[in-house]
Amino acid sequence: MSSSALPTLTSAQVKQVDALCEERFGISVDWLMEAAGWQIARYVGQRAAVVCGVGNNAGDGLAAARHLQRWGRLTGVCCVDLTRLLGPAANELEALRNLGVAVGGDLNLGDADVVVDAIFGTGLSRAPEGRFAEWITAINRSGKDVVSVDVPSGLDADSGVAYAPCIRATVTITLGLPKPGLLGLPGRVIVADIGVPFEAYAAVGVVVPPDLFAKGDLVQL
Repeated sequence: MSSSALPTLTSAQVKQVDALCEERFGISVDWLMEAAGWQIARYVGQRAAVVCGVGNNAGDGLAAARHLQRWGRLTGVCCVDLTRLLGPAANELEALRNLGVAVGGDLNLGDADVVVDAIFGTGLSRAPEGRFAEWITAINRSGKDVVSVDVPSGLDADSGVAYAPCIRATVTITLGLPKPGLLGLPGRVIVADIGVPFEAYAAVGVVVPPDLFAKGDLVQL
């Protein structure tokens, strides 16, 4: 399927779909986060440092870190502000800590071959500031390959505007459906199936081809 034929999901629709999954279909955000983490970790075949922000995107990264740890590919995990992790993301943090994995509050890429960027997701609508901006800049300067979760941190998911600074992703693994701002983005973009019912997409006016993931659960955009 060509990229022009793929339906897209705006940041507002992402929130609507998450709510529908839980309220109408009994699929919690925790479940979707776990599926997202699994898909990200499956793709990352090298030693990875996972860098997280403070929202659900961070939870996806923490879930991925747990699987990478099990598979011997995790070099470290850090979050911009651990005190701001709430709900499902906080649950993922607790699960990781229960396995003895330390999650730092300072950026440390160490000897990782690749960085998993889970700093910002679809909710960003202005330029990153403070520690968020500092970490994004440092990752770009590291020269390491970067796998971004859902959208590169610093990118407006709806308009495609790359704020300053913005992660220069080698690969973006976008979750469920592509976001409008990813169309034409440099670097590879891969769509990962995280188990959202197509009925939930239909309820927000997005029609998904029934065979979208027929050949596998990762689709090249």
